[in-house]
Amino acid sequence: MSVAIARSVLDQVLSRVFDDASAEEILRWGLDTFAPRIALSASFGSPEGMVLLDLMHTLAPHQTRVFTLDTGRLHQETYELIDRVRNRYGIAVEIYFPNADAVQAMVREHGVDLFYDSVELRKLCCGVRKVEPLGRALEGLDAWITGLRPDQSITRADVRAVEVDAVHGGRIKLNPLVRWSRQVVAEYVDTHHVPINPLHAQGYPTVGCVPCTRSIQPGEDVRAGRWWWESSETRECGIHVGYEEKGSGI
Repeated sequence: MSVAIARSVLDQVLSRVFDDASAEEILRWGLDTFAPRIALSASFGSPEGMVLLDLMHTLAPHQTRVFTLDTGRLHQETYELIDRVRNRYGIAVEIYFPNADAVQAMVREHGVDLFYDSVELRKLCCGVRKVEPLGRALEGLDAWITGLRPDQSITRADVRAVEVDAVHGGRIKLNPLVRWSRQVVAEYVDTHHVPINPLHAQGYPTVGCVPCTRSIQPGEDVRAGRWWWESSETRECGIHVGYEEKGSGI
């Protein structure tokens, strides 16, 4: 049996086991199985990540690890939220920066705002500022946790609760909120007073880099404000599904 087939079979088994599990059950299993080699990937630009952090801290405060990717172009509100989270939960947020030499070379050749010029250059920028740092963040981890949900965009429709992450070396990837709606996420935030990015209240459902994020209008897709000048099929940064996999990234 090939490695690809074995991963596919394992992925199907994991999906069946966890399809009806609650977010808490999925997290508990992940922490019991993989801690300390498991961590939450949080952008501090979506309420889902903050909900997961709160759930993890409630379940196992001493096993809670969270990392984030600082692209160097984040909103001030995002940096302030990182500090609020650090103070509230008493945890060390593991921050990964892009390689300075790679950023310098990219900007020298293509300009500061290269991402507006083409999808390919935008992917290059995301690759340097997010994808490569993510690779370093995942080193030493056997599993990671994300806030992906199928109804966030058309590029995320196939997300499952627990997956084998073929893009990142076959690590186990947990998406505990896969069956939560946006409303349920918001209700959890309100009920538990979870700290979230203040830009959400200003029409930003998700917050990324400053030049690549705008507020959205009523009726727009929740991710319409991310790389809004592109088609909906390409509005992802490449850290969940490699660009080489489907021609675009999730």
